[in-house]
Amino acid sequence: MSDFFFMALGGMFAGLLGSVLGLGGGVLIIPMLTLVFGVPMREAIGASLVCVIATSSGAASLYVKKRLCDIRLGMTLELATTLGAIAGGIVAGMMRPQILSILFSALLIYTAVTMFKKKDEVDNTDNLNYTEGSYKTTHLPLGMGASFFAGNVSGLLGVGGGIVKVPVMYLLMRVPLKTAVATSNFMIGVTACAGAFVYFSRGEVHPLVAGSTMLGVFLGATLGSRLLPKIKIEYLKKAFVFILLYLSFEMLFRGLGFHLLF
Repeated sequence: MSDFFFMALGGMFAGLLGSVLGLGGGVLIIPMLTLVFGVPMREAIGASLVCVIATSSGAASLYVKKRLCDIRLGMTLELATTLGAIAGGIVAGMMRPQILSILFSALLIYTAVTMFKKKDEVDNTDNLNYTEGSYKTTHLPLGMGASFFAGNVSGLLGVGGGIVKVPVMYLLMRVPLKTAVATSNFMIGVTACAGAFVYFSRGEVHPLVAGSTMLGVFLGATLGSRLLPKIKIEYLKKAFVFILLYLSFEMLFRGLGFHLLF
């Protein structure tokens, strides 16, 4: 029973860092569950998707209330993303856990490199709330294809898919950054529901593992939103990049049958 308590503490840490740095907690939840607690890879992915549902629901309601979310665009792209999440979840059930571990390692490396390169800049042209007709989206077919891929990533590896959706909407479809982030948060909960259903149908969602971790992530994300104005993000980001790189190599070596320190 103590394991579930420490899972909740680990989930709180993941939710705290995820909310402060703008990332989903899944990039830390899955390595924590598999490397520290020995949870099978597919059960860890299922638990991570449940956590994404909980945290996204809270964030999405706030963004909708503040009129930052483009609901129409989100519902359009979500058609492709949901299909992608279901396909990704089905494919994950056919893959060996070692391959999933190696793929997740690649995702961690990508996230770490992206965070290292990202500069903390304020876009003064992006301070207005979303209103109908305030901008015009472009390349919708490409956006739908990218959303399907984002759903694949979500269902296959247990993350929200925002690391794909936000850049696609902002860079490819010309959606304002704040609106892209808010719309992505609105979408990932639905995406995670589709993926989680596939894992649940296979009996790969452990109620106590998913429930305790979800509770911790929710509390951590709430705390992080309150602490954000008081934290020097630059130092925290460097530490987080180091953690991600270490975990990525640990997951890679585990997938290849080797071990580092754990």
